[in-house]
Amino acid sequence: MPEFLSQKPKLKFLFTGGKGGVGKTISAAGLAYRFAKDGKRTLLVSLNPVHSLSSLFGQDLRGGVIKPVEGAQNLHALEVEIDDVVEKYKQNIAKRLSEFLKWADIPMDPKPFIDIATTNPAFQESAMFDKMMDVVLQQGEEYDVVVFDTAAVANAARLIGLSKIYGLWLERMIESRKEALSLRVKLSFRKEKVMEEIKKDPLMADLLSMQDRFNRVKDILLNEDLTAFFFVTLPLSLPIAVVKRFIKMVKGFDIPVGGVIVNQVIPKAIAEATTNEYVRNKYKEQLGYMAEIERDLGPLVRSYIPVYPSEVVGVDMVAKVSQDMFSWIPDFLDELEV
Repeated sequence: MPEFLSQKPKLKFLFTGGKGGVGKTISAAGLAYRFAKDGKRTLLVSLNPVHSLSSLFGQDLRGGVIKPVEGAQNLHALEVEIDDVVEKYKQNIAKRLSEFLKWADIPMDPKPFIDIATTNPAFQESAMFDKMMDVVLQQGEEYDVVVFDTAAVANAARLIGLSKIYGLWLERMIESRKEALSLRVKLSFRKEKVMEEIKKDPLMADLLSMQDRFNRVKDILLNEDLTAFFFVTLPLSLPIAVVKRFIKMVKGFDIPVGGVIVNQVIPKAIAEATTNEYVRNKYKEQLGYMAEIERDLGPLVRSYIPVYPSEVVGVDMVAKVSQDMFSWIPDFLDELEV
């Protein structure tokens, strides 16, 4: 990790993702803590519908507002409340639809259209993507580093995928609106008056504003000097397979890959010192999976996090994780049969 970050001095937006339960939040917190400790004003953002930051730090970080993390200078946290985001998004859509129907002289109740739009399965991801854009553009100005803890793979993939789909949707909407406005001018008798009205078209202004905002975020997300996505895995079959698929998926969206973080690694010294058969068997099993990680993902591995004797809760434990992410190397790597 230290070598990678030294090559990316402008890195500002970091994401962690992976299968559920692999330690995405712990990894994001470890990264954020390190930047904050180095004196950088850092914001840790949870985009996970089921937040863990409050539990992880043992502090109340809820409420959908930015709060300082007590005991960690320069570090702030934000648990994005999806219900608040969805409601705000719903209100915006209602406003746009109402303006459109009013402007087009269509005497129709917009509520059924709003219900259809907001019950779309992708609506929450779309609303969350919109919130992420807010954070990138607004908090990106105020903070030196922003670390995003994303949801499990399925949600994260849809969220990232929106970076491409959202742009295509906007382009199509703007073209459709242009065609509709052009048709209105052609059919009108008082073309000059209609042209003046069109210049004030609220829907077109809204779409162009959204496109400008999206393009600014897209330029940031696709910039490998500014953005990096880290994949978290355990030395187990399923999480490794998920990470391999996830990397291909993210590359397909042109998002820069930062690397892989391997969590809950059992040190050799612990396995040899214990008489617990379960731990010794898990260690033997782990060697095969670690060999697979080294063979298939080796150049991308940036950090290892060991198994701890106690749960990772509280600032002191986050500090320990952060320290290990930047310095700890498993004591059996040289013995792996890759």
